[in-house]
Amino acid sequence: MDTKALRQKILDLAIRGKLVPQDPNDEPASVLLERIKAEKERLIKEGKIKRSKKAAKTSDTPHYGNVPFEVPSGWVWCELKELCNKFSTGPFGSMVHKSDYIDNSDYPLINPANIIDGKIDVTKAVRISADKAKELERYILEEYDILLARRGDLSKCAIVINEAIGAYCGTGSFFLHLNGMDARFFSVVYGSTYLQKILKSECVGATMDNLNQGVLENILMPYPPLSEQQRIVAEIEKWFTLIDTLEADSTNLQNLIASTKSKVLDLAIHGKLVPQDPNDEPAIELLKCINPKAEITCDNGH
Repeated sequence: MDTKALRQKILDLAIRGKLVPQDPNDEPASVLLERIKAEKERLIKEGKIKRSKKAAKTSDTPHYGNVPFEVPSGWVWCELKELCNKFSTGPFGSMVHKSDYIDNSDYPLINPANIIDGKIDVTKAVRISADKAKELERYILEEYDILLARRGDLSKCAIVINEAIGAYCGTGSFFLHLNGMDARFFSVVYGSTYLQKILKSECVGATMDNLNQGVLENILMPYPPLSEQQRIVAEIEKWFTLIDTLEADSTNLQNLIASTKSKVLDLAIHGKLVPQDPNDEPAIELLKCINPKAEITCDNGH
């Protein structure tokens, strides 16, 4: 069974509204989106967040017409920047040098290499000095921020939780914070074939793929009601747990098969796989016919 393809199929069904049934009692995503836009405008006027450089009034019009695929009633399409309260590139390489790294400090710097299987591994992160940490305060990661690899493997995506809260975004990453979209649902969309195809076609670099913030901000996102996002995430977690079990069972089965083959061969060369027939010509006699001068040492002529 191709479990990788199965996982991908589940993600693709999820972002098309085909994984869980819709609930007509859910608040339509369009209503929530209007509230998000109003709240965002308020925060911009208060100077708490900045308006996206490319955020003209395009977000004031519904995203109908030339959409990537049909979504259920109650869903809408919106650009990612409409949902972002925070979207930032990590510090430039010139801002962090090897001399800033200190073993066992309290300030981990998270790079794409620390994003493993959708989780952030803080234990292997490089660490920076207290002075450098103060200089990089604007890059502190908060709970439920989303961390993305900015170069190389652009499928890397992780949610900031547990030990990663309070760490610092590294030079090879983006981090963003969403309003009105469950961070886990964003991860579902980000890992889907739909979005990954866009990144692979639009974010091509000379030596490695590089994620372009402008491309990402303007990607159309399928946007379900918030309660449905949470139902989708719960359903995916259920299926992925089952797939994990299948993969573990498959690994155990393969190990058992390999062990059994080795045992069978071991029994065979020790004469313990099949019973001996006393009517068989002893091997010692056959060997003498093949090479009369052979020196034979054995305690069993057969």
